[in-house]
Amino acid sequence: AVVMFTGKANCPYYAKAELLADYLQTNLPSFRVHKITQHPDKWEQWLHDICETNGWEHSQSPIIWRELLDRGGKGQLLGGLNDFLEYAQQYYGITSMMLSEEMLGIAEENLQAHLEIVKEDEEIKSLIKPMQIWITSASVPICYHLIPLLANGEVFGMTTEISIHLLDTDQFKEILHSIVMEAEDMAFPLLRSISEHTKIDQAFIDADIIIVLDDVLLNLEVQSLENYIREVTEICQVYAPLIEKNAKSEVKVISSGKTFANLKAMMLRTYGPSIRPENIIAIATSWESAAKAMLARKLNMNTEGVKDVIVWGNVTGSNYIDLSHAKLYGYDCAIRGPANFQRPLLNMIYDSEWIHSEFLSAQSTLSSRVSRCTGMLPAHAVATVLRYWYHGSPSEEIISVGILSEGQFCIPEGIVFSMPVRFQNGNWEVMTELEINETTQKVLGRLSHELVQEKLVALKEISEMHPYEAE
Repeated sequence: AVVMFTGKANCPYYAKAELLADYLQTNLPSFRVHKITQHPDKWEQWLHDICETNGWEHSQSPIIWRELLDRGGKGQLLGGLNDFLEYAQQYYGITSMMLSEEMLGIAEENLQAHLEIVKEDEEIKSLIKPMQIWITSASVPICYHLIPLLANGEVFGMTTEISIHLLDTDQFKEILHSIVMEAEDMAFPLLRSISEHTKIDQAFIDADIIIVLDDVLLNLEVQSLENYIREVTEICQVYAPLIEKNAKSEVKVISSGKTFANLKAMMLRTYGPSIRPENIIAIATSWESAAKAMLARKLNMNTEGVKDVIVWGNVTGSNYIDLSHAKLYGYDCAIRGPANFQRPLLNMIYDSEWIHSEFLSAQSTLSSRVSRCTGMLPAHAVATVLRYWYHGSPSEEIISVGILSEGQFCIPEGIVFSMPVRFQNGNWEVMTELEINETTQKVLGRLSHELVQEKLVALKEISEMHPYEAE
């Protein structure tokens, strides 16, 4: 058995019991002791909790019990100082002769030693700063699927701890609480903490990453597109100043969800001018994944071998899936090569009619699949892009991301447009070296026009809500 000692750090009776226990442990090979010193301010609550857990009644410092390691179950309460002195005398014939002055001196030393240990622990913890991740509209299914992907170490690495903050309105408080409890019970080794937040003024404090999942329930039979755009701009008008005020200066902001992903990214930039524009992106990876899966089914091959499918335009609206740069790796055909040998996808699909009719027309089917997904696909998309952002994307591989245009590929400046990028060293760069054929360029012109019109509607809504700001 092990004798357990716990008491207030400044308690002279704990000091006397502790010294006697040390003497017994030094002189008796079978006697083992384990001491837990508590800060005076935390002692009462700690004593209450352990007594309640074990069904004990004890009200003073110290509390001493035996842990019956070979029997399991709760320990056997011995009591306080006097009980321990009697125990030592009865079983071992040893009595403590410590005087009151000595007890007080050791108690003071115990307190100082305890405070130094606590300070060291806090300093060590402060060096291991967890990454602060905020998720808005966190009651949606995407968030539920996203948390395990963020916490398992694959996104940020096995040495990076994270703290997740779930933000939503009061009406979803119960859902947030359930998610928090379930995530805590899964005991992810890298999840330092997970918490729920419903007070908007406390949002995004110390945020390293913000994942915006807010959506509007789009139904054009109920109200006009302009009204939905107004809803989106109002959400961003609340979030952006809080991000500027509370988040870290290098915060990364990801816009996802089922509706207006590009617009949310653009309006966050509009209302948050001090946020670095290159740190606000919209996620297009769901489209990439769905398109690659459809092509792999057609070719009867592993999806992993389909690369460089580009998604242009509006992530959650009109977009174009471009196969002109797509490649196949490990495809079973007449020409074979090493693992890095690749073939142009369009050369391998001999049924050109399928490309020009079924696949292109199937984009509406893909749109339905992407928009109706329950959460796994967009959660995986967010996690994938975050992993690339922090650790780099595969060499030379094309990733599609909605970013603020600076005129690349003749796309008008100032709109958020999905285009091909590569991630390196914590940043991304647009792959402007890609050659765009005439057909694709025409499609980009049409998609650009739609997003410019959406932006104009949003700015018009801003001017109507805040005439002074618009000026």
